Amino acid sequence: MIREMIQKTLDYVDGNIKEDITAEELAEVAGYSVFHFYRLFQSAVGIPVMQYVLRRKLLYVIYEIGLERKKNEVVYEYGFETYSGFYRAFIREIGYTPAQYLREYKAKKPYRINVFQEEHIMVSNKLISEVLLNWELQDEKVSDIVFPETGEISDCAKYVGSNMVIKFTANLGSVKKATQISKALNSVGLTAPSVIPTIDGKEYVTVGELYFTLTRKVEGERVMASGLYLDDYKDKARFIGEIVGQLDLALAKIDTIADEADLGKSVREWAVPALKGKIDMNPEAMEKYAAQFCDLYRDLPRQVIHRDPNPSNIILAKDKWGFIDFELSEENARIFDPCYAATAILSETFEEGNEEKLLTWVEVMKEIMYGYDSVVKLTEAEKKAIPYMILANQFVSTAFFAGKDKYEELYRTNKAMTEWIGTNMDKLSIS
Repeated sequence: MIREMIQKTLDYVDGNIKEDITAEELAEVAGYSVFHFYRLFQSAVGIPVMQYVLRRKLLYVIYEIGLERKKNEVVYEYGFETYSGFYRAFIREIGYTPAQYLREYKAKKPYRINVFQEEHIMVSNKLISEVLLNWELQDEKVSDIVFPETGEISDCAKYVGSNMVIKFTANLGSVKKATQISKALNSVGLTAPSVIPTIDGKEYVTVGELYFTLTRKVEGERVMASGLYLDDYKDKARFIGEIVGQLDLALAKIDTIADEADLGKSVREWAVPALKGKIDMNPEAMEKYAAQFCDLYRDLPRQVIHRDPNPSNIILAKDKWGFIDFELSEENARIFDPCYAATAILSETFEEGNEEKLLTWVEVMKEIMYGYDSVVKLTEAEKKAIPYMILANQFVSTAFFAGKDKYEELYRTNKAMTEWIGTNMDKLSIS
């Protein structure tokens, strides 16, 4: 009942975002007293109600300014008396000047917040500063992490100062796993985030149901998927394959506890049934692909893998390279990593109907596989399984995104990707 009422107020905010919304108004929508509503809202959403309203307004404004609308006109529409008032609020809440934000990132239209689909909704900069007392860093600047290629704002991490990242999650197991893997990789000469202990020597801090870790930022630039389509795309793609291969070689040698995944079972018993009737693919063909994948999957070499080597998690510098975000690491078929890297690049650059670009991606994908093979030496079974692994990954990703407001755009993109890949499986073979 409470979550339904909170969701009703969140939808009301978005539906009336250009109006002067008050806490009293939202409390009336929810059917609670103002005092009680304040407590319920912050408990459910993570930040005070009027801070939430302000943040939503700021994100809508920066999105519309990014569409090249006149900035003064936009800020007035959303209830700011002056641009300077918006400017100061944006810096305080987001951590960047509006110009800096638009110069470095793509401003994305805010998605609908759904309290029934979120692990946690928001963590305020104020709470982050309070948590940072554990490191005596409470006066450091806290700012959002924005992914340049997509405009997505991280909902599980923020920058602290210029060279640190604080992460938060309700999953203690993923915290311990990521910390253990990062330590192991750093010990063998690879670059991964290093945990900064608290002044009491702890590796994480617990606040309510959330666990906070502070790490040093891996210096360098995130890989930009769009840059892999330039003249030297083959060399760049091959390099991506080689460094993912080097990562997997290192992961195979470290002793860590990771969940054992059964991708074949996930595809056959969950993803394919969930997608029948939702994507433009013959159900019998989907079942056939799933069965063929399961047969191939059994013979694939397994080890601990990154599980999420998308371009944003690969960091390049002049004299080194590194990886971040090991929270999803698991034991699985090792070729999952290069296949996932390839489809993540496609997801960030996909243009439905642009066959020339799609065929260029096929070449990018193959160069990633050639680079990976040059390092890890793929078995014949792995080479044969690559097209099926790519499609299997798409089945799982698309099924995961389906029905989630937060991932509506990603669902549409991955649905179209899955349909194209299913039609062009013959082009993806490298054997």
